[in-house]
Amino acid sequence: MIETIAIIPARGGSKGVPHKNLAKVAGKPLVTWCIETALATPQISRVVVSTDDQAIADSARRAGADVPFARPPGLATDNATSIDTLIHAVEWLSDNENVRPELILLMQPTAPLVTTSDIEQIVGLIYEKNADAAVSVCPAHQHPYWIKRMEQDGKISDFITVTDRKSQRQELPEAYALNGALYLIRRDVLLKKCTLFPTKTYGYIMPPERSIDIDTPWDLYLADLVLQDRQKR
Repeated sequence: MIETIAIIPARGGSKGVPHKNLAKVAGKPLVTWCIETALATPQISRVVVSTDDQAIADSARRAGADVPFARPPGLATDNATSIDTLIHAVEWLSDNENVRPELILLMQPTAPLVTTSDIEQIVGLIYEKNADAAVSVCPAHQHPYWIKRMEQDGKISDFITVTDRKSQRQELPEAYALNGALYLIRRDVLLKKCTLFPTKTYGYIMPPERSIDIDTPWDLYLADLVLQDRQKR
């Protein structure tokens, strides 16, 4: 089996929901959900959390994840990118522990509804397609053909100009949105291309009910309801 390490970026700062990654969701800190899911997936050999926050680090360790380093302050700002954070973690593991897995799975703690089956299937997609990368997507909630822009004076116009616009939903071409949950990539491609979307990137489709991406208190409320219901079932 190809070695796959899951890396979970979880910084302390958050504007939409303060200290979001430690917010309680169905009785557990938010970051705990993706840690437990990754640890329960046979294809994942190790779960590493990258954080600048000691409370998050402590919580992650209690959930079973490794936190072998503190994320540098420059990678914990609002302007820091996921790709820079991921590359830092991959290079740290190589330089300090001589760990060089073939596959890297970036998991976002803001997507707590991911299942072990989702991880198994996205890893399987890499094998099936001999892909360089795979990302999770879900059917677009609002089709891009129907999205509008508003000018400063309030006038509405098309956001995308198309010549074959369809009037019925059933006639529209399929459209998918990144759901922010899973990004799987070959380690050598990541370090060479410095992107999560190299040429041979394939999409793994997740249903909307598992694609909540927590950015607001309302998202947190919905995830709490769904996960409480899942626990009861």
